[in-house]
Amino acid sequence: MNRKEKAAETEAALKAAAKRVFAERGYLNTKITDITAEAGRAAGSFYNHFAGKEELLAALLADMSAESDVVASESGHLSDFTDPAAIRWHIAVYLRFQRENAVTLLALRQAALVSESFAGTLAEFGSTELADLLGHVAHLTAAGFQLPASPEASLWLLHALVDGFVQMRPPAPYELSDEEAVEILTRFVYRGLTGQDY
Repeated sequence: MNRKEKAAETEAALKAAAKRVFAERGYLNTKITDITAEAGRAAGSFYNHFAGKEELLAALLADMSAESDVVASESGHLSDFTDPAAIRWHIAVYLRFQRENAVTLLALRQAALVSESFAGTLAEFGSTELADLLGHVAHLTAAGFQLPASPEASLWLLHALVDGFVQMRPPAPYELSDEEAVEILTRFVYRGLTGQDY
């Protein structure tokens, strides 16, 4: 293994270890030595890759952003929100993305509580993700639907609804399967955007 491959392997090991430690202790309670110990690496090796814990978290955010771009290019992606199937696809992908990245997303929210600059970085990520959906909503206005607010505000409302639902999934006896959750959210979002049932 050459030096570049070894460095990439160490960086990946540190990121994976950070996720495990964040899941166990939370971002705010995690020390860099906790991450390096979990990764089985020397404490000093961390600084060959990251200036600090916040930079590591920013790298995890960049990985998530890249993953989001890959998902957006998947087959089956529909961009016309006049079609409930397009809304359903986006909600299903969002639920999967949230589940697969739950630890990192929680760490990002925790970091934003204590770091104004990181709060700005996280807000910028959210704005970029929502901006990608503006064209999807434009199909609604072009088709004559009246959105509940401006396209941007409507998307923020939808994001808050879906994100809040994901974070506070109903407890028993109101538990829902992923399929049920996707269907309920699709109907709710479609009606909220169009004022109609499908």
